[in-house]
Amino acid sequence: MPKRFVVAASDFPDLPRYAAGFELAEALAAAARQLHGTATPHSTLRTAVRLAVTILPGAEHAGISVIERPHHRRTVAWTDEAVRSAEAEVAGREHPLWTTPVLRTEDLQADAADAARIALNDAGLTGTGALRSALSLRLRADRRRLTVLTAYARKPNVFDERATRIGRLFTAHVSLALDSVTVREQLTEAMRTRDLIGQATGILMERMDIDAAEAFESLVRASQRENVKLRDLARRIVDANNAT
Repeated sequence: MPKRFVVAASDFPDLPRYAAGFELAEALAAAARQLHGTATPHSTLRTAVRLAVTILPGAEHAGISVIERPHHRRTVAWTDEAVRSAEAEVAGREHPLWTTPVLRTEDLQADAADAARIALNDAGLTGTGALRSALSLRLRADRRRLTVLTAYARKPNVFDERATRIGRLFTAHVSLALDSVTVREQLTEAMRTRDLIGQATGILMERMDIDAAEAFESLVRASQRENVKLRDLARRIVDANNAT
């Protein structure tokens, strides 16, 4: 299950906010460098919500949610608690981004605005007001799972066509960075698993006086018999051997 993050604006005091006439290509290039510099999918998501507030015109808050069919939704990265409350209001509903890559909400419903206001009050941020506008952009989608980045603002009708176009360009960079870091993480885990299975195979060869092929087959049979993943069984053998 993805880890959850809260990102405070004070964590990034040196990050400038781009003016209305900023050079979009330069801004996106800088964002891409930061996104591709992250080490894990979780840190990529954390960086993405922070950058969304910086890059998307009008954005004041941002969150990323994973939506699984039929209607299960969890927020995995957010800039503050108001975002979590606003997104909790739409949990349990079919999300339109299953069929369209972009969704603009001109004025959030009163119940969502009230929920956000309560969250802000609880956090001691009573002067910031409720969330009224939302721009949701699809990051990933397959038959069962949808990943969505949503930017929020306190005023209605904030996100126009320009914000939408910039948002789609930005989420394309986020998606590429997320795919890249996921592949790197999977390759790293595969290398660790290979080394672990190799160690377990070597231990069985020594204990049972058999060759590598026979040791590996023995490991596979035990994995199937005990209904345990090969990696987990190998780790158990290695840990037990190290403990003796």
